[in-house]
Amino acid sequence: MMRKTPSLKPLRLIPTKQDHKERFEEEEEGNEQPVSPVARLFHEPGSNVYIIAIIGMKTLVNLDVLKANMLNSICKNDRFSSLQVLDKENGKMKWVPTHVNLDDHVFAPELDPNMESGDKFVEDYISNLSKSRIENSKPLWDLHILNTKSSDAQATCVFRIHHSLGDGMSLINLLLACSRKVSDPEALPTLPGDNKSGRQIKLVTSFRSLCMVIWNTIAALVVFILTLLFLKDTVTPISGYPGIEDSPRRFVFTSVSFDDIKLVKKAMDMKVNDVVLGVIKASLYGYLNLRYVDFLSRTLTCAGAIENNNTHVPKNTRLRATIFFNMRPTTMIEAFTDTTRRHGAWGNKIGYVLLPFDIKHKQDFLDYVREMKTIMERKKASLEPLCSSFIANLVIKLFGVKFAGKMIHKVLSNTTFTLSNVPGPQEHISMFGHQVNYIAPSCYGQPQALMISVMSYVDKVTFVLSADEETIPDPQNLCRELKRSLQLIKSSVSGV
Repeated sequence: MMRKTPSLKPLRLIPTKQDHKERFEEEEEGNEQPVSPVARLFHEPGSNVYIIAIIGMKTLVNLDVLKANMLNSICKNDRFSSLQVLDKENGKMKWVPTHVNLDDHVFAPELDPNMESGDKFVEDYISNLSKSRIENSKPLWDLHILNTKSSDAQATCVFRIHHSLGDGMSLINLLLACSRKVSDPEALPTLPGDNKSGRQIKLVTSFRSLCMVIWNTIAALVVFILTLLFLKDTVTPISGYPGIEDSPRRFVFTSVSFDDIKLVKKAMDMKVNDVVLGVIKASLYGYLNLRYVDFLSRTLTCAGAIENNNTHVPKNTRLRATIFFNMRPTTMIEAFTDTTRRHGAWGNKIGYVLLPFDIKHKQDFLDYVREMKTIMERKKASLEPLCSSFIANLVIKLFGVKFAGKMIHKVLSNTTFTLSNVPGPQEHISMFGHQVNYIAPSCYGQPQALMISVMSYVDKVTFVLSADEETIPDPQNLCRELKRSLQLIKSSVSGV
């Protein structure tokens, strides 16, 4: 039986110099902000991307409490309380403040408490969201409350936010700014690497390292240009097809122990990201091998030919992921103030790199991690994220948003999948007055069949898959391969 939601109070917010009504009246008089060119990219055909944030709650959601908290937090953010309006005279878009009616944004369908499978219902509901878009007549976000028990939560909140409002890091920070530590209800959550002074990356320590940075950057730019022109990944069962960005998605996720990842990290003297990427690489091989075995079993009459060979992934199978980097100097979460409400603290401040994955069988599962560490060291010793961000902005200025949109769409279409890694809270949190059990962010609308998002939360790391239903009809199998790969890597550590 579900637990009754306790009586909860709205979050106490830090007082500001200007309330929402005053800000609305001031901006209504003509101080409308222009929509940045990067934000406009997400309105171009093939790039109409939405961010999905699935949040599992430990209790049923009290709708009145949640709305009261939202009025005092999210609804005061400029981007969540503004329309994106196209100026017909100059062809540019601008943010126009508007009144937010929460009934137009918050949906809580009445559900059968005795439904047969809450997990299946939640999964299908979220998948159906990917079949629709939010109307431009209101701010481009909504929230869906599913008060039904699943295997991981008593209730599920699903935020859907258009990518033009901000990138994953800024949106996660907004949600976490609405949260407090369970252990200290007055304190904001903390993220790994919180640092107000920012994180300084020292790439150049000697003439040799300078040469390496220059060489790695040039090599990355050459690959980028070739990808833009003609270079494509190996065609596999998870490759996309033209127009895939408009197809419905299936969102599934699995969580693993953060301690297991840290154990491998410590034993191999690596970074957490190296281990995570090694797990993803091993799982992709395992999943593709299953898909090829399934294909062969349906097309070949001699089953013995299948059983006598452990690997069926074609040789020289090479995939690439587009992995996004946060270009902000800090991941610090800030409470709501005049600064964090405004457009200037927001936006899509990201760069990206093309990350190669050589898919083949390894006798030693630790080799998957070692290879990804080598690749990531080369990527870190380059200016690829900065250059990709610079090139995108330069192309927008020289050739316009439409041309830049086609360029980015071509690069993404010629690669296989997208990777996103967002650090999560280090402590248990309550969000909008409700304790959180997990956070699982993802996207839909990208021109690829697969996106893998990774987010940590306390002692868990969650892998979230956004999979095209036609190309990847069994994403749960990939989830199982992710868990299996980590266990095999962890087991292999004892021999290091």
